[in-house]
Amino acid sequence: MSNPIRRLTLPAACAAFALLSLLAATPALAVHFQRESYQELLAQLRHREVVAVVLHQQGYKAHASLTGGRHVTVTCTPAQEPRLSAAARAGGSSFTIATSTHKSTTAHHKLRYIAGGVLIVVILVVLVVLLIGRRRTLEEEGSSQGGEAASPPPAPGA
Repeated sequence: MSNPIRRLTLPAACAAFALLSLLAATPALAVHFQRESYQELLAQLRHREVVAVVLHQQGYKAHASLTGGRHVTVTCTPAQEPRLSAAARAGGSSFTIATSTHKSTTAHHKLRYIAGGVLIVVILVVLVVLLIGRRRTLEEEGSSQGGEAASPPPAPGA
């Protein structure tokens, strides 16, 4: 490979690796909630194992953060909300009702598509550079062998 091709290959490979590691690390930052029953959450509130409870009225799901670092989600009915609120405040944990704000998820997917497109372009550029380098080396080997074959063979008596 010639020097200009080598100079392009290493940064392209590094950029592809950095992009892949960025995309792979993104899901690890999200909080994962485990499902739990309403009765289990009340028992944890009585034992003061819950730090905070957030009630989402759309679907009546309560998200709770526990002292051990776990996060749980509980489905409850509207009639159970006052009891959950009282148990949370009695257990010393914070209780809030989330305001419903509609988030647009299209930007998140749009960024993923852009990152995927950039990754595909980088991979294609690296492949093209490698194929051009391979073709040049094959042509150089072919021209050096072809030059020797074009010379006349030595005379038999010489």
